[in-house]
Amino acid sequence: MIRPAIPEDAAAIVAIYNHYVVHTFISFEEQPVSEQAMRGRMADVQAVFPWLVSETNGLVDGFAYARPWKGRCAYRNSVETTVYVDREKLGRGVGTLLYQPLLQTLKDRGYHTAIGGIALPNDGSVALHEGFGFKKVAHFEEVGLKFGGWVDVGYWQLLF
Repeated sequence: MIRPAIPEDAAAIVAIYNHYVVHTFISFEEQPVSEQAMRGRMADVQAVFPWLVSETNGLVDGFAYARPWKGRCAYRNSVETTVYVDREKLGRGVGTLLYQPLLQTLKDRGYHTAIGGIALPNDGSVALHEGFGFKKVAHFEEVGLKFGGWVDVGYWQLLF
């Protein structure tokens, strides 16, 4: 089931997200996020944009949301999209189930461009984005430093 996130989902969301923070270069954060901090992030996003969760048997197993691409006015019709899936559910279509309604909602609200930033390599995320028609538009080499190694970031764009 896909539904809007509620504040009570914050604990499950940080459990999913903090795995990526602590064990991977997929998130460029380096310290785990608290449940309270995540509730604040969720509230900030949901004031304007959708934040969705995937729930299976009453347990949150993924989340996706959109946020402004940049702060300047001329970017107001462009958003950055984000999706994270519980590591135990990777490859089972959870990301696709989350992105379908997220992207449709953004299109219905009149946004023109969705942008996904992907720490590379990440074949699963690239496949997810390209499966929805995103096209790679940029590749920045060695822009993140995590776990003592440099990480590239690619950007994929979808025009509605």
